[in-house]
Amino acid sequence: MTATDASLKEKARQKARERSLAMSLPNLLTYGRILAVPAVVGSFFIEGNLVHWIAFTLFVTASVTDFFDGYLARAWSQQSALGRMLDPIADKLLIAGSLLCLCTFGIITSWSVWAAVIILFREIAVSGLREFLASLQVSVPVSNLAKIKTAVQMTALAVLLIAPALGPSVVNVGLVLLWIAALVTLITGYDYFRAGLRHLLEDEA
Repeated sequence: MTATDASLKEKARQKARERSLAMSLPNLLTYGRILAVPAVVGSFFIEGNLVHWIAFTLFVTASVTDFFDGYLARAWSQQSALGRMLDPIADKLLIAGSLLCLCTFGIITSWSVWAAVIILFREIAVSGLREFLASLQVSVPVSNLAKIKTAVQMTALAVLLIAPALGPSVVNVGLVLLWIAALVTLITGYDYFRAGLRHLLEDEA
């Protein structure tokens, strides 16, 4: 067997493995998180306090899957290119959809809208940077602070989703958490751009 034949055989094996993992439990959890986005958005069109409980329950359930899909993929050696691609997309769709609804329906108001803008802008900018670096075959690993950022964002949004059903004081707590999330988001965004620039400079050297 020539080196070319061995390479083709290995590529075929990898493609077959990717296809077999497409319906693995970790990927199914990620699909579920994506499907939860229109459900969360749609719940805002239900009248009464029920909307907040439905949105909160859907959001928290989807957020929990963010931990389990990655954990199970690593524990069961079911990590896949599809999962690595869809996982951050699912996170950003869930966060962006929730933020936009919270702003549109007047739960996030006044200066706190800027916290939402900061979070949305950072997520879009970092996604663009990821695509650019990927085209250069440069990979920047996810830092522990970035994982904390996601957790803080999810917590803030969960509180804001249920807050109107519990009272103004809970809304204020949610807005404080949102600003904390925005601050951590800025820090991780800066770290990511700095790491990306360092990789580019190292490649050019």
